[in-house]
Amino acid sequence: MIFNITKEEFSKRVEKYVGESAEKETPYINAVLHLFEEYSFDFSLASKLLSQPILEKIQAEGMDLNIIPRTKNKLPFA
Repeated sequence: MIFNITKEEFSKRVEKYVGESAEKETPYINAVLHLFEEYSFDFSLASKLLSQPILEKIQAEGMDLNIIPRTKNKLPFA
């Protein structure tokens, strides 16, 4: 199944999914994976669909979980 969707539209859907499930604290990576599965997108489309802000949020989550190495210092704001 092929959809014509832009980075902006996909980003809005990711933000909406995360926002709607805020009480569950859904990580951005889970939201992206859920939407890829829901729309039957091939994961090779990720580079075309993920905007820079979404990528940065996923990277920050990965650093917080020690999945990827920290590349910059993060200020201790809660």
